[in-house]
Amino acid sequence: MSVSADFLRTYVDYTRWASLLLLKAAAGLTAEELTRDFHTSDHTIAGTLAHIYAGDRIWLARVSGAPAGPFLTEADRDMAVVQNEWPPLLERWNEWAAGLTDERAMAPLSYTDWRGRHWTQPVWQVVVHVVNHGTHHRGQVSGFLRGLGHTPPQTDLHFYYRRP
Repeated sequence: MSVSADFLRTYVDYTRWASLLLLKAAAGLTAEELTRDFHTSDHTIAGTLAHIYAGDRIWLARVSGAPAGPFLTEADRDMAVVQNEWPPLLERWNEWAAGLTDERAMAPLSYTDWRGRHWTQPVWQVVVHVVNHGTHHRGQVSGFLRGLGHTPPQTDLHFYYRRP
């Protein structure tokens, strides 16, 4: 399968756009709403947003060849950290993608996951995974917002394509 660098740049920008919309929605929530346990893997809105942020961070380190560090730290669970550090991280993803070529998108990426297992896969698969991972968990947060009586932002891909 062949995936172009242009396609991946669009996907990376889409996930930035959608994540920022959700962060903006979360900024208006109370502490009680952010920490309500929805009995999912990351339990809360704050926990789920921290999980997406941590995933974005570790995968950017891997594709950039930087040390990955831990997946999720206790500090990452602080919404102030997520609100302040995730937007610049998303911009760094866009900067990384701006230099991506079709050849680099197809190149193998070797890395060690946080469980110590070694993997090699094409860069494009990692990028598509990062976007898919974010989409999955943003969908969870959107459901949590609805459960709290809030209208979540429209983060579907076709809304990204239709934006002004």
